[in-house]
Amino acid sequence: MLSSNQSIIFEKKQTMKSPIAIVLLLSLLSFSSCMKGESVDTVIHNAQIHVMDDKGTVQDAVAIRDGIIVEVGPERQILNKYSADEYIDAQKKDVYPGFTDAHAHILSYARQKISVDLVGCKSYDEMLVRIEKYQSKHNRKFIIGRGWDQSLWKNGEMPTNDRLNELFPDIPVCLFRIDGHALLANEYLMKKSDVVNKVANDPELSSGGYFIHIDPVTTVYTKEEQKKIGVGGATMIGGLSGVMVDNAMNPILDILPDFPESELKQAILEIQDELYSYGITGVHEAGMQQHEVQLFKKLMDKDELQLNIYGMLMPTPENIAFAKQEGIYEYKSMLIRSFKVYGDGALGSRGAFLKEAYSDKHDHHGYLCTSMERMKEIADMCTELGYQMNTHAIGDSTNRVMLELYQGINEINPDHRWRIEHAQIVDPADFELFAKAGVFPSVQPTHAVSDQRWAESRIGEHRMKGAYAYKSLLEQFGMVAIGTDFPVELTDPFLTIHAAVNRKNSDNFPGAGFLAEERISLDECLKGMTIWSAMASFQENQLGTIEKGKDATLVIFESPVKANESFTPNFAYTTFIKGKKVYSVE
Repeated sequence: MLSSNQSIIFEKKQTMKSPIAIVLLLSLLSFSSCMKGESVDTVIHNAQIHVMDDKGTVQDAVAIRDGIIVEVGPERQILNKYSADEYIDAQKKDVYPGFTDAHAHILSYARQKISVDLVGCKSYDEMLVRIEKYQSKHNRKFIIGRGWDQSLWKNGEMPTNDRLNELFPDIPVCLFRIDGHALLANEYLMKKSDVVNKVANDPELSSGGYFIHIDPVTTVYTKEEQKKIGVGGATMIGGLSGVMVDNAMNPILDILPDFPESELKQAILEIQDELYSYGITGVHEAGMQQHEVQLFKKLMDKDELQLNIYGMLMPTPENIAFAKQEGIYEYKSMLIRSFKVYGDGALGSRGAFLKEAYSDKHDHHGYLCTSMERMKEIADMCTELGYQMNTHAIGDSTNRVMLELYQGINEINPDHRWRIEHAQIVDPADFELFAKAGVFPSVQPTHAVSDQRWAESRIGEHRMKGAYAYKSLLEQFGMVAIGTDFPVELTDPFLTIHAAVNRKNSDNFPGAGFLAEERISLDECLKGMTIWSAMASFQENQLGTIEKGKDATLVIFESPVKANESFTPNFAYTTFIKGKKVYSVE
């Protein structure tokens, strides 16, 4: 039995122990809570996470919740702090923000998939064989083909429609050149569209495009032959090759039927899968009609199309009315706040507008496809609506006049972020205007290595200094948005990297690089496909880097992302859009 003094001492000890016990208990509970961690959906760890910020930060792990990046940081920090429904061991693989193709044509590519595939034809004969095989399988009422390139043929000359007329005398045939700026039509289609008379009587069509003649002087049809051909009074029809360029194509485009919606949808989803496999999660769709906007919306409503789409509308009355009514338009993963305008044509079909005449066609400068008056109207409308104006400009003359137009807008709104798409041939004296006018250059490096075979013959050696000059553009403006222009080029972003950094094609030609002084670094190229493309589309707060608060749109790549001297293929290992796994090799 305790004495009274012992009882008092015991009670004091018990009283002293109680606070310590409580503190220990609370600490234990707190530690247990920390071990459990903050709940997230996904943690990707054991990775080489390229944040793509200005510091060149590389981290080990990232936590994702509700499609948003919660935190990116060291391995131990993320694993200790967060408890995830799914842990993904990246096996030290490279992780980057999802790539964006800053200039491409999903819808054109979809139609190309359904049309006669003429890409890579080595001769006119091969082209005809492909058409016959296609038609025997599909039996179309209107034959459409896409992708021929006469520069791959032995003589390098534009085709004529004489043999096409023999094979298909009573069905319309329309065959688009690889760049989409020229087409070959058979005689049946030319008659059906009345293209010759319409172009002759419309100054806008005739000044912004042209027909390619066989020999308009020596090839003369008699009145009886003209009557037999059936095109009203067109003595020159006999001198036409069937090839028409840029605006001269419009009467045929007006009657060109589209493919069934079900076929287009299927082709679009196939393209989406192809893009995912390369780590491409976004596309700046360069030129959309209103019915195409609605088609994308239908696919998005069914959660079938999840690509980030930045839409450039064509400046049609319907699209202008849409923009005025809707303003800056967001719908699921689609953002529309720009208009695409054709300043000129393509260099390959001699439609690009040059300050001096073409070196291989001394009486020809090319032309503007859209008048300056009309471009100023569109610029004013875009300024009023808060839309970008993204102008296709290939030739040095077109680049100059657009930079001058944009410079006036820059004085009103320094953050208009308007763009020149392609900026392919620029007078070196005009490079500084990109900075003065605040104009984003949007370029496609694979064009340089594709065009190297014939570019100098078009513009001459003295103009090559300002051709495909991506380093010069970058030094002037500080950023470039980078894309492919698919289906003109392939979708593969690693071909883009090889072309931009090494200035070579997939066959590693030329060995020293094409205009190698204009190469850019790997980091600059990757920024052009991530954060700079996001900046070029007003999406830098959502996309382009792997940082807290941004969309968890990122890619784990199979192999390290490098720019080896020889082209090395690479693919996505896993692709995520807003935290959702949309592609995996597993």
